[in-house]
Amino acid sequence: MRLRETQKIVLPPTADMHVHLRQGEMMKLVTPSIRRGGVDTVFVMPNLQPPIRTVERALEYKSDLQSIEPDVTYLMSLYFHAELTPNVVAEAAKAGLAGIKVYPQGVTTNSDAGVASLDGFDDIFEAMQQHDLVLNLHGEVVGTPAQGLTHEEAFLPTLKSIHAKFPKLRIVLEHCSTAAAIEAVRGCGPSVGATITAHHLYLTGDMSNVDPHAFCKPIPKTPEDRDALLKAATSGDSKFFFGTDSAPHPLASKSAQGMAPPAGVFTQPYATQLVLRAFEEATERGIVAESDVTREKLEGFFNKFGRAFYKLDDNSVNGPKIVLERKGEKIPTSIQGEEGLEVGISRSGDEVFSLRWEK
Repeated sequence: MRLRETQKIVLPPTADMHVHLRQGEMMKLVTPSIRRGGVDTVFVMPNLQPPIRTVERALEYKSDLQSIEPDVTYLMSLYFHAELTPNVVAEAAKAGLAGIKVYPQGVTTNSDAGVASLDGFDDIFEAMQQHDLVLNLHGEVVGTPAQGLTHEEAFLPTLKSIHAKFPKLRIVLEHCSTAAAIEAVRGCGPSVGATITAHHLYLTGDMSNVDPHAFCKPIPKTPEDRDALLKAATSGDSKFFFGTDSAPHPLASKSAQGMAPPAGVFTQPYATQLVLRAFEEATERGIVAESDVTREKLEGFFNKFGRAFYKLDDNSVNGPKIVLERKGEKIPTSIQGEEGLEVGISRSGDEVFSLRWEK
């Protein structure tokens, strides 16, 4: 597929295996934007205030989301914390929850209730392996990493250690941002996969440092790291699948003068289109060959690989489709809700494919 010359692409709906939908008015604003980005299935993050620690609260949250947008499948998760027990793991599996998300303490938004280390939780990992719940890792260390390593690279030995002890435990290394992370995931067995965001496919650290709308955790790294992610996403390797880590924050807090912006890049309304834009730019720079961006690989990255990892039915043949066409559409500055709530969208002003749904 010569993406730069392609005028129309028809794909199965995108599965976004890492989303932040927040709560309250923010939840009401961003949840309807899921399908605008071509997505029909989402893995929902539990870092609310307070965090989702019980099965009852996870199911209540799912019901809230379904009442806003019923035409989306919501995969729910629990927040990993120091008081988590094997009994709660069993209860979560019985209730149909999909995973348990680890947040390094204090590293990112609403992570203060997370854990400083994953030592001493073997009983939890054993229970998760037994009940087939996914362990979702925000893979960064707490504190200062060893000299010469990024926070994510310093975490990789922990990933390898857990996988070695519990080889059947399904693990997702979330939002990879380094070439080292890609290689670590490839070096693990088939029970280990990874999500790649839209924004890590086009941002680098120098951009994140100067643009509050590009600031996120993990911080984007070097052009070489970004290019490694682009190559992985277009490789056809089923270990790598899409997860936006779309993270909305009020525009006022993102652009407040004299204050550090909160971490998060909001991509939800243009999730699929932004990835295609990044792939197109990668072919223009010669990072990815035109021949590597095939319909089969797009279907794999956007849909099949993530759904298979989470053991969902294949909907790529008989399900609805998303139709992407070049019509000169440009990303708006923001989406707006009630009471002045406004969230800025990444890459506003860029021209992208228009998207519509087709039964």
